[in-house]
Amino acid sequence: MTQVDWIIMLGTLFFIVGYGIWKTRGQKNIGGFLKGDNQDRWWVIGLSVMATQASAITFLSTPGQGYEDGMRFLQFYFGLPLAMIIIAVVFIPLYYRLKVYTAYEFLERRFDRKTRVFTAMLFLLQRGLAAGITIYAPAIILSQIIGWSLSFTVIFIGVLVILYTVTGGTKAVTQTHKQQMAVIFTGMFIAFGVLIWHLSEYASFGESLQLAGKMGRMNIIDLEFDLSNRYNIWSGLIGGLFLQLAYFGTDQSQVQRYLSGSSVKQSRMGLMFNGLMKIPMQFFILITGVLVFVLFQFEKEPLHFNNVASTYMEQSASKEEWQALQGEYQMMWEEKKSQSQTMLQLLSSGDEAAINQQQELLLQSLEKRSELKNRATEVIAETNPSLETRDHDYIFITYIMNYLPIGLVGLLLAVIFSAAMSSTSAELNALASTTTVDMYKRNFKQEGSEKHFLNASKIFTLIFGLLAIGFALTASLFENLIQAVNILGSLFYGTILGIFIVAFFMRKIRGHAVFIAAIFAEIAVITIYLLQRAEILHIEYLWLNLIGCGLVMIFSFMLQAVLPKKQLQQ
Repeated sequence: MTQVDWIIMLGTLFFIVGYGIWKTRGQKNIGGFLKGDNQDRWWVIGLSVMATQASAITFLSTPGQGYEDGMRFLQFYFGLPLAMIIIAVVFIPLYYRLKVYTAYEFLERRFDRKTRVFTAMLFLLQRGLAAGITIYAPAIILSQIIGWSLSFTVIFIGVLVILYTVTGGTKAVTQTHKQQMAVIFTGMFIAFGVLIWHLSEYASFGESLQLAGKMGRMNIIDLEFDLSNRYNIWSGLIGGLFLQLAYFGTDQSQVQRYLSGSSVKQSRMGLMFNGLMKIPMQFFILITGVLVFVLFQFEKEPLHFNNVASTYMEQSASKEEWQALQGEYQMMWEEKKSQSQTMLQLLSSGDEAAINQQQELLLQSLEKRSELKNRATEVIAETNPSLETRDHDYIFITYIMNYLPIGLVGLLLAVIFSAAMSSTSAELNALASTTTVDMYKRNFKQEGSEKHFLNASKIFTLIFGLLAIGFALTASLFENLIQAVNILGSLFYGTILGIFIVAFFMRKIRGHAVFIAAIFAEIAVITIYLLQRAEILHIEYLWLNLIGCGLVMIFSFMLQAVLPKKQLQQ
């Protein structure tokens, strides 16, 4: 990185943090700290909702997902617009009418205290772990790219977030979200423009998309119903619907964003703004990854995108085997490059028979590519198990560092840091709110001054920030980052959503029945996931949201019928 890039990156980050602290200093009550005094307009809510979900993982991992797997991940979001409508119609008016600080307050009024506490604890567990991942995930990649130690990078991100979140609470989170989203959109659009310019040396935009399509990267919709297929239209519409309902309707990190609205109408409009913009945004990020894939059909593609691992292998005891793999990969890439150039010529000719024949050759080359990359991963793991072998999340950052001009590198790194800060700050804010309102105030100190609970909220924000940093310092990643976060959410969201669905629509079910049902449902979901990991069952994670929700409803109905009436009245 050049000095200009360092100045742009650090200047952007420090400006956002400093502005957030200055703009929201002097909080005097818990209403301002946790709900921003209900002053936010719809567009601010919409940006804040998007910023909360759009973590650094989105901008590091999703382009890699598009690069390796194409556009089919977009199906994950197909249930989102319907979820936004349901939440706007059912959830938001109820939360406003009850004047709650957290979503879980409603559950005590509907059921009982233990159901409220249990649901809040599920949220705290899930979101607490996620906060650590949202810091660790970008830190492990950024630290290798810019030359900082992993520990320093984790602490750097965590401390910046803690500073303004502790100072200004919800107001600071919302205020900084506006600047962070401005930086994110600006940086991503510029990167996309530069990518199109690089590709223009080899193909037009339309030709690039055609080539990507022939190489299996533009298949957006898969109509086949298959529980073992992670992304198809059914898992997106059904499993995705339940995941999005749970995340936006019951996860306090999102609920808190629209509870800060100045009215029900403003909150609804903010949420619908997110529903309309999210799929196009994800399409844009995925297509960026696909176009990077096309670029690397003509520019030399690394055998392994994690440069730290590649450099280590060049000097390791396995360097001869590694160099042999490099040579084989180079030959494969040159063949694939020639095939891609031929395909571009054929596409303009319109000769369908020749195009289909050339497509077969390209797909065979991609198969060989996958085999070589798998062999490389195995060699790295055998040589040094501590090295990161999954390189999907390094693809986009490799493009940034090697292809963007001076100044833009710093801006794109600021984008990734900003995204990490935006999602983490919302998580810490929500964790503090839930702990203060649902745990501390409800169970330990029901009477206290505004200042006391304001200070308690700040202390809990600091504690969760330090815990997130601590978890990030000791964590290790699994799978693709964007999938890791969604898998973690799917382990808990189904059960949480099930409790809320019973509360809204199954009016005869009482607290004791739903409490026991939720415990059984959560045990079942975790068991199914472990069996899936052991390859005993073949049910992909998106379906866990539907399964958890459905089990809570079924078990609640059954328990309500069989438990003694005395217990059901509790």
